[in-house]
Amino acid sequence: MQIFQQTPSREFPRQQLQTDLLVAGGGLAGLCAALAAARDGLQVVLVQDRPVLGGNASSEVRLWANGATSHMGNNNRWAREGGIMGEILEENLYRNKEGNPVMFDLLLLDMARSEPNLTLLLNTALFEVFTEGRKITRVKGFNAINETFYDIRASQFCDATGDGVLGHLAGAEYRVGAEEADEFDEKMAPGANFGHKLGHSIYFYTKKGDAPVTFVPPSFALQNIQDIPRYTRLTSTLNGCDLWWLEWGGRLDTVYDSEEIKWELWKIVWGVWDYIKNSGQFDDAASMSIEWVGAIPGKRESRRFTGDHILSQRDIIEQRDHYDAVAYGGWSIDLHPADGVYSKHDGCRQFHSKGTYTIPYRSLYSRSLDNLFLTGRLISASHVAFGSARVMCTCGLLGEVVGRAAALCRRQNLHARQLAEKERISALQQHLQQTGCYIPRQWLADPANGATIASSSEMRLSTLPPCGEWTPLDERMALLLPLKAGERLPEIFFTLRAASAQSIKVALQGSSRPGNFTPDTPLCEVTLNVAQQDDYPVQFNYQSTHDGYLFIIFERNSQIEMALAGQQLPGIMTVFNSQNARVAKHSRQIADGDYGVDEFDFWVPRRRPHQILPALRFEPPLACYATENLLNGRLRPEQHTNAWAPELSDRAPWVKWQWPAAQTITALTLVFDNDFDNAMETVQMGHAQSITPHCVTHYRLWADDTLLAEVTDNRHSVCEHRLAQPLSARQIKLEILGTPGGVPALYSLNIR
Repeated sequence: MQIFQQTPSREFPRQQLQTDLLVAGGGLAGLCAALAAARDGLQVVLVQDRPVLGGNASSEVRLWANGATSHMGNNNRWAREGGIMGEILEENLYRNKEGNPVMFDLLLLDMARSEPNLTLLLNTALFEVFTEGRKITRVKGFNAINETFYDIRASQFCDATGDGVLGHLAGAEYRVGAEEADEFDEKMAPGANFGHKLGHSIYFYTKKGDAPVTFVPPSFALQNIQDIPRYTRLTSTLNGCDLWWLEWGGRLDTVYDSEEIKWELWKIVWGVWDYIKNSGQFDDAASMSIEWVGAIPGKRESRRFTGDHILSQRDIIEQRDHYDAVAYGGWSIDLHPADGVYSKHDGCRQFHSKGTYTIPYRSLYSRSLDNLFLTGRLISASHVAFGSARVMCTCGLLGEVVGRAAALCRRQNLHARQLAEKERISALQQHLQQTGCYIPRQWLADPANGATIASSSEMRLSTLPPCGEWTPLDERMALLLPLKAGERLPEIFFTLRAASAQSIKVALQGSSRPGNFTPDTPLCEVTLNVAQQDDYPVQFNYQSTHDGYLFIIFERNSQIEMALAGQQLPGIMTVFNSQNARVAKHSRQIADGDYGVDEFDFWVPRRRPHQILPALRFEPPLACYATENLLNGRLRPEQHTNAWAPELSDRAPWVKWQWPAAQTITALTLVFDNDFDNAMETVQMGHAQSITPHCVTHYRLWADDTLLAEVTDNRHSVCEHRLAQPLSARQIKLEILGTPGGVPALYSLNIR
């Protein structure tokens, strides 16, 4: 029993904390920044003003996280984010393939709580920032749940709040709204009619019951559904989280007017639901009810802070490779009209680049303050470029970059800008790749410290036998195959059939830019005459001048069928010239005006478990899984498979790395194939499999005759083994003991 006597006044408790890095904001960007810095040895405080982590990906908003894979709807092959963002996606697939937002919350909280160097402050809002000269020194926060004020000192700070709360209070330079077209030569820069900011959205869930459910709309619900020009697109079968275009607020201050925007969005949502339930236009709506409506909006845009480089449209469309490239994006430049749901414009204007683009480190720190890192959707970018870089998996990837940069700056006694110098930035680029972060058109220097390498076998691709299934060629289809510089493309036999004599054109095309997967360079063409079932040879007599992927394109002829193989392969796939309605309006990118973008065909895969490969035979066999690939420092199928894979008949595959003299080893990082083309959207959509077929689920790792580790339940592409004590060894051996049924593949063993 406690009795508190009356006093003139009382104060809430105050707590002081000291840390190496303070990360403000617990969305995917902030969480990845905090985890990366903590894993690299910093003491980190992560301050989040909500009760859960994840930001727009959390159960409070329920938007699926996506990034460069773009729902597998553009030409960015094998582009899923790596590192910690990839770890989150893979672990969520394993624990939560159904896409339950509450389970995604649990995963993120589990990861944060499991990191010993990370202190997590939930429900805590920053309200005051102190600076000395060009540095932030401390911040104050308040938690209304435990009624506690926090005073936190740190040597480095990272703003991942989305709205840039930390940078704003610290006085850092930032921008709001869209630049004029001539500032960065951006032809996509919007005019006043389209509007200069993206708005917010609120999502909702529906469910169908067995009996009629009455709905009485609130007094503030939208009265006239025709106020929404696109209302005819509404159906009773749409999930409320598909209605991202129920958006509003781009004409207002998206920070200070957030409450007004929220109420207008509630008005819209309840008006839409009233129309679906009570208009009489939807027969199946009688037994439907709303199960959940977001209490806070999903915010797209507010402040963008200024670094030493402002990412622009031409950086993205031209795929400029910056000297300080540390991350990448691949979502379309996706701009929405400021009037949102009330606009007569389409809900979005999307244009893709021909492949992934890189993001420079100079966009990830404030040029106003020496110790303020920027990540997430407030990085240094124009409004147009922000339209692509803002998506959550890209933000998560950028979070890891600044977390590891902060640790590197701490070790080398540098401020953020100094790390951007040309003679220093490679240390960050190499460290990111050592820990599994792929950077397009870059590679690790000597990942295995000069080792020689041997394996139990290596696959030579000779035959993929037919499995008894056939597919009609009722859309343009292409087989993606890698070829090394100087190699000749083998003669390829495809099993085809037709009920009557038919002809079909087969073209060989390449990509004009190294690492792209957009066939825009015609090389050869042949015509096949097909009648009865047979193996039909395709020979182009082509010798490659450079490493790269080739497209063997079958034109459309629905009267011809192709035999399918039962086997899938890492780094080789079949794609189709088709449209993914989530990210494109046509099977070809078409510019309906002078927007400074390319026009090209989309070549997209089918999602698992619906991917297919043709039955085929190579003469001579295609050698694309050489053991030596493990030493080239490339972590993805880019310009080649870059992977080692054993022969299909090899039941006990192994790889050995050997040195003439003993090596001192502190950590080993394996980079396996885990189907980097699979867009592992976090919530809502759901997935067919909890582990991708090629994932190595069971392996042993040996140092000389000592067993370092046996892992029996792996589901990750990046497997880091940090040793409690450095060891000395002349040989490392990897034994692969299990997969979920696919061909195992390995890209690298990175040794530190």
